[in-house]
Amino acid sequence: GHGGYDSDFSDEENGEKSVQKTKSKKEDGLLIKPFQKGKQGSVVHRQFAAEEWDREEARKRRFHLIAMDAYERHKKFVNDYILYYGGKIEDFRRSTANDKTDLDVIRENHRFLWNEDDEADMNWEKRLAKKYYDKLYKEYCIADLSRYKENKFGFRWRHEKEVISGKGQFSCGNKHCDDKEGLKSWEVNFGYVEHGEKRNALVKLRLCPECSYKLNFHHRRREVKAHKKRGTTVPKSKEPKIKKTKLSCSAKNKSKRKIHKDQDSSEDSDNSDK
Repeated sequence: GHGGYDSDFSDEENGEKSVQKTKSKKEDGLLIKPFQKGKQGSVVHRQFAAEEWDREEARKRRFHLIAMDAYERHKKFVNDYILYYGGKIEDFRRSTANDKTDLDVIRENHRFLWNEDDEADMNWEKRLAKKYYDKLYKEYCIADLSRYKENKFGFRWRHEKEVISGKGQFSCGNKHCDDKEGLKSWEVNFGYVEHGEKRNALVKLRLCPECSYKLNFHHRRREVKAHKKRGTTVPKSKEPKIKKTKLSCSAKNKSKRKIHKDQDSSEDSDNSDK
């Protein structure tokens, strides 16, 4: 103390502080887990801290990328490339000029009728068109008669929905007409050019009277009529009719001779009795 003054309370305070320190050390020892590492008293090296920070950032980036789908990851990588190295986003856009859908492939390789020569050299595009062709129903056609005055017609086969609804069989086969009255069946020799080759096909379609007039505007086509079935006729009377058999000339002459002989023999017998 100042001026040589001592206090008796100072020793007591120092003693209490030492007791508290020992208690805190014991409590800290009880709280330490067996696998817990000891506390580092000194500051870690700057390089070690930088490596740990890079490792943690890489872990966060990996989790962020895993949460994305493939397209989102692609966009992120492209944007990062442009951000770091410069450039334009148009340079990374894919050209869609040569893209084709399944419908485009079928339109390019479709055939009205497939033969053995067409199936000789098949690639995946032709196989797709052939698979679509096999699913069509080729009994009746659907016609486009919009250019009938020019004597130009378009025909195609029916698909499943049209068969279920009766289009082309129980209703008019013109694609712009749904009339169901007075339908007639027609056979048409369909001439067409397909893939630079001229072909012919005999097709059948059913049309209403108005559309039939359009089909036969230039010259009449062949009408297909249903064949009547021959039924067994039941006779009115239950008794069977006796058919008269025609005799030949020789049989008639023999019968006449026999009758003449019988008459002669009967006359002789009469004379003998007299």
